[in-house]
Amino acid sequence: MTSAVVFAYHNVGVRCLSVLLKHGIDVRLMLTHDDHPNETIWFDSVKELAQQHGIETITPLDSNTQDCADRIRKLAPDFIFSFYYRSMLQASVLSIPPQGAVNMHGSLLPKYRGRVPVNWAVIRGETETGATLHYMVEKPDAGDIVAQQAVAIGPDDTAFDVFGKVTEAAAAVLDAALPALLRGERIARPQNLSEGSYYGGRKPEDGRIDWHKSAQEIHNLVRGVAPPYPSAFFDLGGHRVKILRTKRITEKPMDIGSPGIIAPQGKLHAVCGDGRLLELIDVEIAGERVDADRFYAFFGVQSFPQKIPFEAT
Repeated sequence: MTSAVVFAYHNVGVRCLSVLLKHGIDVRLMLTHDDHPNETIWFDSVKELAQQHGIETITPLDSNTQDCADRIRKLAPDFIFSFYYRSMLQASVLSIPPQGAVNMHGSLLPKYRGRVPVNWAVIRGETETGATLHYMVEKPDAGDIVAQQAVAIGPDDTAFDVFGKVTEAAAAVLDAALPALLRGERIARPQNLSEGSYYGGRKPEDGRIDWHKSAQEIHNLVRGVAPPYPSAFFDLGGHRVKILRTKRITEKPMDIGSPGIIAPQGKLHAVCGDGRLLELIDVEIAGERVDADRFYAFFGVQSFPQKIPFEAT
């Protein structure tokens, strides 16, 4: 029976661990993370699934210590698998399994190497991303590709929508690739990193909207950080305004002046930097979902035809 040590977290970790177990792999140890108290936990628990199957599970703060490496080496796994584990593994760990260390990444490598690739793909306006199974080296997401599968990004898909598609693609890629890997076949296609890209992590502050950007860029930002992520926002009149969902309205620029909020037919719209309009479908102020009436009341404006300029912050 083929054995493995698995590093995993999040929904991709749960689905891919399930695939390993379906193929009869002996998972001798699971390394995962404790949930962060300040993070919204909207995803499934790898730890719970592992415990249901009697798999020993640990949550080390540093998985590259000598103690961790020694513990894994004593288990003598054929493979190491990593599925959305949040820490980089060093050579002292990656070199242990004779059949190699394999990772699942949420993009079509070599594009979007690095952190939160699904969010970045949506924010950058991509129409396609996917899941890639690849061998691990010390450089992030740079090892040879085993297999990958593309998924479409719709024009109004949020990062949450796309992450669901990528999770399904990840399970399918692993399921299809495992038989050859378990036979000892090394399927490997080198990456040309010059054709790819690398992105770092994102902070809540990165969701701040610059209304001087185009309507498409702002729509993409809103989609890329929509709930359960921290959401796009701007500050106006002393209030933090979150924009949870938008809809593109005009294809051609309109001559309606500088960026600001208007409410034709009682619906909130934003005039963006390129003169195009976005309908603000879902807006939150101070934890309250607001319509156009409530929005204007927050800022002491009674007449809908009046524009509320963003510069009035």
